[in-house]
Amino acid sequence: MPVMGSRDFDKDSMSGSWSLKLRPFRSVIHDRDHGWGPLLWWLYLGFFFVQPAVEHVSRNKWIFDILGAAIFLILYWGMFLLERPRPLVHVGGMVLLGIVFLPYNAGGCTFFIFAAAMVPFMVSTQARAIAGLGAIASVAAIEGLLLRMGAWELFWAAVFPVFIGTGNIFFAERNRMNCQLRKANEEIENLAKVAERERIARDLHDVLGHTLSVITLKSELAGKLIDRDPQRAGKEIREVEQISRQALSDVRDAIRGYRSQGLVAELAQAKTTLETAGLAVQCDAATTVKLPPVQESVLSLAVREAVTNVVRHARARTCRMRLEQQNGSCRLEIHDDGLGSSNGEGNGLRGMRERVEMLGGTMQRSSEAGTTLTITLPLTEVAPQGEGSRN
Repeated sequence: MPVMGSRDFDKDSMSGSWSLKLRPFRSVIHDRDHGWGPLLWWLYLGFFFVQPAVEHVSRNKWIFDILGAAIFLILYWGMFLLERPRPLVHVGGMVLLGIVFLPYNAGGCTFFIFAAAMVPFMVSTQARAIAGLGAIASVAAIEGLLLRMGAWELFWAAVFPVFIGTGNIFFAERNRMNCQLRKANEEIENLAKVAERERIARDLHDVLGHTLSVITLKSELAGKLIDRDPQRAGKEIREVEQISRQALSDVRDAIRGYRSQGLVAELAQAKTTLETAGLAVQCDAATTVKLPPVQESVLSLAVREAVTNVVRHARARTCRMRLEQQNGSCRLEIHDDGLGSSNGEGNGLRGMRERVEMLGGTMQRSSEAGTTLTITLPLTEVAPQGEGSRN
């Protein structure tokens, strides 16, 4: 019997309304907890038909068994396809099927096994999972004794389901912890976005608020003086030009500082993020590397984007980050042992490459034995290509 994946059954699903709204089948098979598992696990239902096939039962019994299997499949797929399933109803229905079919078909113990396998994933604590397994085992054992089953049949009906369910308690707890971690990371990300928006609003207000007010006043004054005192109006216009250039420079300086508190701090935060996601992290950062502010900002953004991709997509177990100085250049390498990908670059990687190349650097991405991202930047202060001296 396989280890079964979990759905995030909330309290409303267990005790609230029973919604018949279906989830897209694609979302079921792409669930990060169980993936394609549901397409394989139901095949264990084949054990239910072993006895009818071996004993060549009558046509009516075949129809009865097929009807039971159809009801089981409705209950089984309802766990995964319904938006708001009632796990107790589905699992209880499987137990009821086991009670009904066990007297006629020894394969009816399959329903008890499926029910026990699902119980750990539908409750919120290990104690409740153990209680549920005890209830299923008790029902199966009582029925087996009433039917005077042999020890081997009693084992499959009452004892083996407990083994399966007990093993799944560990996986259910792990899935719940992963779910909580994902929710916490999403909340942190949302809070970070809100904080960043607030910071942008504050910085732009501080940088531009007073300056734009001065520009407005001087422009109005120049408009009034253009006929009466053209020389003074020209002076005011020149001052407006100077103030505008300074404001543009201030905005650029402010933007370069967004989302980066320095490369050392960014590497430390990246290490913490990766370790929180369960990866073993090795960080080799040369403390003697002195970077110009622009290069440091670009590398900080690159670290954040790369680490985000590792956590979200790589499914890696280890990650190595290395920062070193080589022949007048700074080299940053980030390697993970995850799945790797040959897909094209997304917006994040494309933006990273553009920022690196604007500073005269290079970015290479290899998908062999995981993913390796290598960025090389010159250590000299250079004007970003494409901007030139434009203001």
